[in-house]
Amino acid sequence: MNKMNITDVDLNLLKVFEALHEESSASRAALRLGVTQSAVSAALRRLREVYGDPLFVRTGRGLAPTLKANQLKPVVSDALNKCRQSLAMVDPTANHYDGRAVTVGMSDDFEIAYGRRLIEEIARSAAKLRLIFRQTHSQIVAQALMDRSIDLAITAGGFAERLLSRQVLGEGSYLCLVDPLSLVEGQQHISLEEFVAREHILVSSGGFIGITDEGLAAVGLSRRVCASTTHFAALPHLLKGSQAVATIPAHAARSIAALTGLALLPCPLALPRYPIELGWRTSTQLDPVVLKVREAIVASFA
Repeated sequence: MNKMNITDVDLNLLKVFEALHEESSASRAALRLGVTQSAVSAALRRLREVYGDPLFVRTGRGLAPTLKANQLKPVVSDALNKCRQSLAMVDPTANHYDGRAVTVGMSDDFEIAYGRRLIEEIARSAAKLRLIFRQTHSQIVAQALMDRSIDLAITAGGFAERLLSRQVLGEGSYLCLVDPLSLVEGQQHISLEEFVAREHILVSSGGFIGITDEGLAAVGLSRRVCASTTHFAALPHLLKGSQAVATIPAHAARSIAALTGLALLPCPLALPRYPIELGWRTSTQLDPVVLKVREAIVASFA
């Protein structure tokens, strides 16, 4: 790559880079930016010259970013967001949300339970601001925030790093989901004996041991996990037509039961409650757009 000086570079190319990375398509990036596809293609050629890298390669599903592009993305978006932030400082009453997107990391239990509520809250308080929901969990969330692949995160903890800030949103508990056809008519509870006798579906980021197994072991019992999945959204398909039970966070259990008709039951086993936390990079404290989404998340959980 030739030595580059910022005075020799058209900084509008950075907006094209961001759009290409987020849309994975030259045509969609063009629509987003309000320019022609040929203009985006020309900008991509210039970007490749600037960075000495292909940046995006064509695949069967559009344009895929190279390693270099993925490394550049958080730096480029951070720079553009600082520019957008500066406009809000000049005129705080103006709508500077158009073109902004905030990435919120969460597992799909939170997305199922709170995603729609958060979208509606943002529509009321920051019209035109877009949300990106990205899968994460407590074991990887801190690194995702530090890598700037997400701006905010909702998890059951995981924010121990010195450069991260956090806020407790509430406290979580557990409920059980079963196919209503597996219950006797009018049954609204499941005994611990029946609970242990049934097969179980586990939602986990890895392995076949969960909080329920730890709780059972404490009272000298065990269960048989017939299958494990990483997605809460799969549970209706895995439970219907079976005798299986899934013990999951109460917020997701209520939402899934309401949408699918699965039966919602109290967990017969005493399981510990856990904090639900919102985390963010402390360095984003002054970004009014990230702050707006933080406020919307807090309102959604209230």
